[in-house]
Formats: sequence, structure tokens, C-alpha cells
Amino acid sequence: MSNRIIRKVAVLGSGVMGSRIACHFAGAGLQVLLLDMLTKGAEESTKPGERNKLVNDALQAALKSNPSPVFTKDVARRISTGNFTDNMKDLGGYDWIIEVVVERLDIKQLIFTEVEKFRKPGTLITSNTSGIPIHLMAEGRSEDFKKHFCGTHFFNPPRYLRLLEIIPTPYTDPAVVDFLLHYGDLQLGKTTVLAKDTPAFIANRIGVYGIMAIFGLVEKMKLSIDEVDALTGPIIGRPKSATFRTADVVGIDTLVKVAKGVADNCPNDEQRAAFAIPAWLEKMVTNNWLGDKSGQGFFSKRKGAGGEKEIYTLNLDSFEYEPRKKPKFATVEAAKPIDDLKTRLKALVTGMDKAGDFYRHFHYGLFSYISNRIPEISDDIYRVDDAMMAGFGWEIGAFESWDVLGVAGTVKKMKDAGYSVAPWVDEMLASGASTFFKVESGRRLYYDIPSKSYKALPGGEAFLVMKNFENQTVWKNSSCRTYHLNDGVLGLEWSTKMNSIGGEVLEGIQKSIALAESGYKGLVIANDGPNFSAGANVGMIFMLAIEQEYDELDMAIRMFQQTMMRARYSAVPVVIAPHALTLGGACELSLHSDKVCASAETYIGLVELGVGLIPGGGGTKEFVLRAADEMHEDEPDSITLKNRFLTIATAKVATSAAEAFDLGILRKGHDEVVMNQGRRIAEGKKSVIEIYDSGYTMPVPRNDVKVLGRSALGALYAGINGMWRAGYATDHDVTVAKKLAYVMCGGDLSEQSLVSEQYLLDLEREAFLSLCGEKKTLERIQSVLKGGKPIRN
Repeated sequence: MSNRIIRKVAVLGSGVMGSRIACHFAGAGLQVLLLDMLTKGAEESTKPGERNKLVNDALQAALKSNPSPVFTKDVARRISTGNFTDNMKDLGGYDWIIEVVVERLDIKQLIFTEVEKFRKPGTLITSNTSGIPIHLMAEGRSEDFKKHFCGTHFFNPPRYLRLLEIIPTPYTDPAVVDFLLHYGDLQLGKTTVLAKDTPAFIANRIGVYGIMAIFGLVEKMKLSIDEVDALTGPIIGRPKSATFRTADVVGIDTLVKVAKGVADNCPNDEQRAAFAIPAWLEKMVTNNWLGDKSGQGFFSKRKGAGGEKEIYTLNLDSFEYEPRKKPKFATVEAAKPIDDLKTRLKALVTGMDKAGDFYRHFHYGLFSYISNRIPEISDDIYRVDDAMMAGFGWEIGAFESWDVLGVAGTVKKMKDAGYSVAPWVDEMLASGASTFFKVESGRRLYYDIPSKSYKALPGGEAFLVMKNFENQTVWKNSSCRTYHLNDGVLGLEWSTKMNSIGGEVLEGIQKSIALAESGYKGLVIANDGPNFSAGANVGMIFMLAIEQEYDELDMAIRMFQQTMMRARYSAVPVVIAPHALTLGGACELSLHSDKVCASAETYIGLVELGVGLIPGGGGTKEFVLRAADEMHEDEPDSITLKNRFLTIATAKVATSAAEAFDLGILRKGHDEVVMNQGRRIAEGKKSVIEIYDSGYTMPVPRNDVKVLGRSALGALYAGINGMWRAGYATDHDVTVAKKLAYVMCGGDLSEQSLVSEQYLLDLEREAFLSLCGEKKTLERIQSVLKGGKPIRN
């Protein structure tokens, strides 16, 4: 592995992709130069602002876009701008130059000619292209350029889609390829996939085939757009955008361009006919119905009968937009209650209705296609699955799905239905190997076709997956599993709806800590689901409150608080490795851990005010404690406390782990951000070992928490009343906010005092219980439960 250091990156081209790639590099901590054409009409100007207006406007548009391309707003300070005329000369000072200009080979070659004049030897030079053959771009360039040049295909939006395809040419130095694979993973947080220089590379080749094959099934099975999107979304582990909505987001013209590119440039593709553009799709392009970019595509937002906006769906027969329908299939309805995706897939494919037929044709076609793409687009099956999960948001890859349905049995059914498989699949089965992937001793292995044997996935211990340690289960209940992750470290995960925290999860946390204390170094709490946890089980709280079971509710809140304090005051380190949604009670658990190893994409916050409650699992107490430790002696009414109060009162959720430091949820110099989500559990395990080996001592419960009492309480009450008078807060908002203020000031004390954590926990619990009796609170909780959505600001 090269010890190359990347400090400064130049991005050439400030379009949608270029500006956002620049933002992602800046988010990773790098200094970035973003260049584009000299602004038209500014050729004679001497003012940089006028000459760079094109690139500056593009960058500002990116920074204002939603979702944000940056982790925090100050990231933009790391990006400087310029133009090709004035600033190509500056490229000699940059370590990596990435070209992201328009998808035309002649223009890219002109840019590279200019780059060669100024880049220093050894500088990395890559192209972000989704279709132009990489080797064609390298032709005519110097030997040093060719050696350090390859394709780096980011997916849009670069911050959120984790795939980065690395596409070398025959001239690329293997050390450069190895460096980019490692750097993209570790520093940019990407799933880096080595791809061959074939049309559409890996993800788009498979993904666009899947979409085009579904278009074929639409005509064959007489399916509507709404039916297809109901069948191909989260029910099978795919994004909510499913098929047709994804096409609208990507751009129907882009989809057609990629499909035509494959059809034109892959004459030996056995499914070439599947890439033929249906007449109705051609008509949409002619009509400029290109999806979101043109305002309408397969879907259109229109005014309903009552004047409100509604989504209308295109009828492919009449070519008229109609109100969206919610189709129902018996197979889907029967499978919906099955939480486990793999079990659900088995049920869907065995369905006996139209949906079952669709799933069989869909999967058989996909399995046939991917088997025939090896070794054309990749030598390794795991790269195909990695690309589809990271680039298209699939929960499990195509080969893994085949494993789930049973390889041998599915092959027989495929052949009976007229679908072929590549010869290597038959050879694999004949050799006695029955799956594409398997797990041994906590490590995932894949079937290596050239050697006809199983090999460990690269990365090894850096990418821990809890379920890979299933045969090392130490304890379990119906929701939780505690595994030995080797090296004396235990790992706890749970699986509930939205990974919410209820009684069994609290039991699991307590039990896992006790087990860790009995002879292990410590505990990592994490999971591999879509989200870490949406927080406490509000359904349970609602039922107890509505039935006025206040003794049971009091017991439940005490149990929650005790569990959080157990995490804080344990004899061994407890490390949390969260990702994605980490709300309410999950945030409280993080606040009480010895360390947090958070994925960069962690959306964490105390959101209880959104349903008319205050954080009741120690979150309010912990914010008071942290505010007290941060206070200055000359700060009698504490700006620090006010800021902490506002964070809870506005149910503020950090939009990244970096922002969580600004909100005081993560601790600077203590907690850690892990750019690659797949590495966070391994980093959590590493942290447990480091903390333990450094001589961990159980903390002592605090009895010296400074609270400000009546003086600060009056100031907070005045602010709350001001918000109410201005119409920014309802009567119920005022009630909840005043309860929160009361707890955070330590009650109506006449002067500043030092109190214990338990004193604050008692105040917190009493306020929480009293709010559970409020009618408005129950109405808010009920509304959330009906919508099935987590509470977010």
C-alpha cells in the first residue's frame, strides 16, 4: 500500500456532481479547489467575483440544496473557487485532480491536455464518468499521466450514496488502484468497488438491466406503475423510491442514455434485447417528461379537488395522469408482517397470485443476468453485491438474495421456467458448494470462481457484522442477541420495529453489561439495520398512559433511567456505535456511554418535545450535568444552560455526527466519527479494548452537579412566554417547555446548589409522568403512531 498523502484536491467541473463531490472532499477534511469555465461575458473583467460567477453560483446552489451535501456549514470554508483560464496553473500544488466535466470525450481530452501542462509528476488524476470508456481518455497522454490515471465513479448525491467504483485502465499502476480503494473506504467513507472498464461499469449495468427488465414485465404482465412500485420498494429490501420513482429522480433521459449505451456497446450481452427502449418510454423523452428535472415523468404533482397537492401517476395506456392508487396483493399483504427481510423474500417468491408470478420472473431474470456478467464486469461476486447495496440502496445484494432463496432449488426452477444460468454456477453446485457466501468464525467468505474455493472478504477485522457471530451467541431473548466478538469483547444488537427500545431491549442492555462484567473487557452496542434506533417504544408509553396505569408507567421510566445509569456506571467500558436515526432513548443511551463511535451519517437528538414529553431516560439530567461542567463562574444565568435547553425544547436533531458535536451530544476530544459506516462496529470494539487496557475504572456517581434554581428558571420562563405571545408556541408547548425548564434548573430553588444525578433523575421522571396525563400529549403520540413515523424536528 502506497503511503501517499492527500492534502489538497482539485475538482474540475462545478455541475451537480462536481460541486457536490467538492463538498464531500471538504467534509472529509481536505482543502478543495473547484474550477469551471470562465463566466461568459466576463472575459475582460479583472474582478475574480465576475470571472468566477459560474462556479460560485454552482457551489452556492449545492450548499443550499436539500439534503445538504456538507456535514456542517463551516465545511464550505475549505473550498476555494476559480476558472479554467486563470487557475489551471495552480494544479501543480494539488495531490489529486478529479475531472467532472460534461460527458463528452472530446471535451474531457481538451481538459486533460491543459491538466498535463501543470500537474506535477505523481499526482493522481481521475475522471468521474458514468459511461465513457476510461481507456479512451488515457490515449495520447504521457506515461506518468497514464500510470496515475483511472476512473473514480461517484454516485449522486456523493455524500449519501456510498458507492465509489474504481475503474483502472491497462496503464494504471496497481499501487494507485490499491491506494484509491483504501483511501475511498477509510477517508471518504465509501464502499469502494473495483470495476472493469466495461459499459456502465457494475452498478449501472446491473441496476439499469433490473429497471429495463421490469419495464418488460410491465408489458408482459399488464402491470401499472403503482403496482410495480408497490412490489419493488421496501417490501423486498429496496428504497422507497422503488422502480418508477427512482427513474424520475435519476432522470428518464439519463436512464434511456445508459440503456442505449449498453445495447450499442455490448453486442454479446445475452439480454441485449431487454435494453431496447419501449415506445411509451421514447414518447416520454419526446414529450420532455423526464422526471423531477422537468417537473413530471412517471409521476406528477397536481392540485387535488380540495386544492391540496396530490401525486398523480401516468397511465401508460392512455398517457394521462390519474390519481395515485394503492394496489393490494394477497402475497404482499401476507408477507408484510414478517420483519425479517430474508424470511419475507422467501414468502414473496412462493406467492400464488400475480405478485408471486412477478417476483419469480423478476428474480429469475436478475439471477440469470448477474451470473452471466461474471467475469465480464467483475471477477468477484461480492463486488456485484457491494455495488448494488451501496449504489442503489439494496438491503441485500443479488447473489445474497439467491442464497436466501436457495441456490440449487432456484436454479432448477429457473431452468424449468426457461431461464439459463452461467456454466460456473452449475460447476459450483456440482463441486458441493451450495451457497455464494457463508460465515465461519465470525468472518464472511465468498465463493471464488477461479480457484473454486471460498475466500474471506477483504477488509477482515475492519468490517465487523454482528450477525456473523451468531454461532458465538452468549445470551438472547426474543428481541436481543449478545455475541462474543472475540478478543474478550461482547456485542449487543436488537431487532424491533424501527429498533425501538422497550422492556426486552432494556433487559438486554442490563444483561449484556452484567455478562461483560463477568469476565470480558467490555461491550459494544450496535446493529446492522437501516437505523440504530428511533428511540423508546412510544406505543407502550401511550397504552400505559391512556389506561392510566401510572404505577406501571413510573416503573417503566425508572427501569429506563436505571438502564442508562447502568451503562454509565459499569465496571467495564460500554461503547455505542450508532448510525442513521439515533433518536430519543437511543440518544440518551449514547449520552451515557463511555464512548460513541458514530457513523458520519448519524442523525441524533432528543426529540421527545415533539410529542409533548421531555427526555425521561436521563437525557435531561445529562444535559444539565454537561451544562454545569461547561459553565463559567461569571455566568450566573448561564448561556450554556439556555443553549442546552433550546436544543431539547426545539427537538433539534443533528444532521450528521459532526453537527452532533456542535449540539453538545457528542463530546469533542472524546467521541469519534467513523466516515465509513461499515467500520464503526470494529472501531467500537477497538475502543473497548483500548479503554480497558488503559486501566478502566468505573466512574463514581455525581453529587456535585451545579443547578441554578430560581434565577435561571425565571429567565427561561420569560423566554417561553415571549415565544407564546409571539405566536411561536401553543399553550401545550408552553406547559411542556416550562416542565423542561423546571427540571433543568433543578427546581424552584432559591439559590444555586449542588445536587446529585439521582435528584435530577427524580425531577425528570416526575415531569415526564405528569406530561403523560396531558390530553394534548396523548393526541400527539397517537398521531405519530398512526403515521408510523419517528418524531423529528
